[in-house]
Amino acid sequence: MSNKVYNILKYVALIVLPALATLLLGLGELWNIEIMPKVAGTVTLIATFLGAILQVSSAKYWKENDNG
Repeated sequence: MSNKVYNILKYVALIVLPALATLLLGLGELWNIEIMPKVAGTVTLIATFLGAILQVSSAKYWKENDNG
């Protein structure tokens, strides 16, 4: 995975998806949309999964490129 792809995915996992989940929860509460907690929970699960995959990728990269 290139650095550019990694950085984009990291930004999405750490900033965009959690912000989206918060927005969905807030709108669901404001507009009384009962399905929103499930949708926001799904977004949060995706963010967590993506973060874990990126951490594994990062650890593998540093292990392979450790010059110390």
